[in-house]
Amino acid sequence: MSLINTHVQPFSTTAFHNGKFVEVTEHALKGKWSVLIFMPAAFTFNCPTEIEDAADNYAEFQKAGAEVYIVTTDTHFSHKVWHETSPAVGKAQFPLVGDPTHQLTNAFGVHIAEEGLALRGTFVINPEGVIKTAEIHSNEIARDVKETLRKLKAAQFTAANPGQVCPAKWQEGEATLTPSLDLVGKI
Repeated sequence: MSLINTHVQPFSTTAFHNGKFVEVTEHALKGKWSVLIFMPAAFTFNCPTEIEDAADNYAEFQKAGAEVYIVTTDTHFSHKVWHETSPAVGKAQFPLVGDPTHQLTNAFGVHIAEEGLALRGTFVINPEGVIKTAEIHSNEIARDVKETLRKLKAAQFTAANPGQVCPAKWQEGEATLTPSLDLVGKI
């Protein structure tokens, strides 16, 4: 079953964020756009590259009114040490969410039971707590957060402009389409 257009299930966990441990629940995702980026584990080789990519583009997410959450199956204690010891992870100004009980990884369908880890999953969630995009893939393939940012902006545009759709490779400011019978077979 697809998670698209479903509400985020209730959850409660702890994150390391800006030098503090903070509680993160489904309520934290309400009232603004949120991007959840699931990664296999802390202290790995590929995950820091994705965190650094997200950190380097974090100002763009904030400008778009969105918060980024990195989620692994580690604890918030591990995330604190990871943040302090990895130059790439140390750039993160967004919450590093621990999911040692696997509540989130299971709820989002990215849990690898045999390994106790997460697949690489990316989810854009609207201010009402509804999942608008979902991408899940194998762990050996890291993501490009600029594509996530593009999807966020497309979801924001279509939310603000009902009846419009964003075509392939759409970028903010470009033309959109208004679906109609007149377009069928003409594009």
